Amino acid sequence: MHEDTHDEGHEGRGGESTEFLSLERELTVLLRRARANQGEMAREVHPDLESAAYGLLVRLEECGRQRATELAAYIGVGKATMSRQLRALEQLGLVAREPDPADGRAWLVDLTEEGRTRVSRVREARRERYVRHFSDWDRGEVGELARLLHELNRGMEK
Repeated sequence: MHEDTHDEGHEGRGGESTEFLSLERELTVLLRRARANQGEMAREVHPDLESAAYGLLVRLEECGRQRATELAAYIGVGKATMSRQLRALEQLGLVAREPDPADGRAWLVDLTEEGRTRVSRVREARRERYVRHFSDWDRGEVGELARLLHELNRGMEK
């Protein structure tokens, strides 16, 4: 049986407040589910797409073409990992590279038309699932959740 850890002001093991223990537990569940969902969405974009590469495609859809170094920094991977992922995405026909006009030594990466179509289709389906999933929530609560998650993500970038 689970102990109710939502009581404010009580201390957990080692002196941690129960709020932070609850936060850790809920984030762990959320992240586990997010990883599983990312894998599903990657396979919806292309059956051979690695789960980790899905985030690259979403970033390119949202921000447009970027240098591989910018993508690596955003995702939090090294140059070698990024090169391998981009090669795989190119082979699947989802991204293309072109020389950076500002620096002939660098390359810009962008979605191909096929990549853009596939990513957009999967993201729209995901948004529809969110609408159904949160249909019994007040719109203000959904907005507040988005705001809090944004603050969490911003704080974790530092």
